[in-house]
Amino acid sequence: MMEKIKNSVRLTGYAGIDPVLVNFANDKRMARISLGVHEFYKNSLGEAVDQTQWFNLVFWNQKVELVENIVKKGTALRVEGKLSSQTYTDKNGEQRYSTEIVVNELEVVDRYEL
Repeated sequence: MMEKIKNSVRLTGYAGIDPVLVNFANDKRMARISLGVHEFYKNSLGEAVDQTQWFNLVFWNQKVELVENIVKKGTALRVEGKLSSQTYTDKNGEQRYSTEIVVNELEVVDRYEL
């Protein structure tokens, strides 16, 4: 029997940038960072491959203070959150899509845990 499907993502990687902080009306705050996640595997020729994928992370309200105080470029993190997708029109009138992870759990980890 399948469990209930839910929108959930867990990643472990390194912060690619220092947090970008945004303050909104009504004391709402947001922080953004990118997270680099390394994947190591052997390709069809048997060569070792180190591939990095980048994910955009968003933190809201009380999580922002935590991010602001402990996260900087290179910090090793484990996060859990949900995918959030948006559609927008760029300055050239082209429709664009973006997906980010809205983080609800954040843990700084030892670099050796990655």
